[in-house]
Amino acid sequence: MQGNALTLCGPEIKVGDTAPDFTVLDANLQPVKLSDFKGKVRIISTIPSIDTEVCALQTRRFNQEAAGLKDVEILTISCDLPFALGRFCGAEGIDKIKTLSDHKETEFGLKYGFLIKELRLLNRGIIVIDRNDKVVHVEYVAENTDLPNFISAWASVKAAL
Repeated sequence: MQGNALTLCGPEIKVGDTAPDFTVLDANLQPVKLSDFKGKVRIISTIPSIDTEVCALQTRRFNQEAAGLKDVEILTISCDLPFALGRFCGAEGIDKIKTLSDHKETEFGLKYGFLIKELRLLNRGIIVIDRNDKVVHVEYVAENTDLPNFISAWASVKAAL
């Protein structure tokens, strides 16, 4: 982050892997699992914190793009508290994606290799999972102040549909 090396915990997910199931929390503190969206193409957008400019931009962008997609679920996951995610979505009109919190158990971050050890936040990135639970796109952004490659992710989504 800002040129400083950080340690990611957990195994690195690769294209071709079967996507591990995980549980995170929604804004109402209810558990949500990846398997709840089985049979759909899923985009997982990971962000360090919704209260930063780049994370907010990434979340708005996915919400905007989601309007034109069918059979695709977009999950934005961070270690923010569920209340902060709910506040942001309400203030910003984010209503086409699901914002989810990995703060309690960091199960997603550990299973997908996105948990930053030094900060207990998630690394920025994108994962695309097809209808058969296969990972078809993964990006671990090298510098957390940079946006991910949306064009490459959308190409993977279109191919998976």
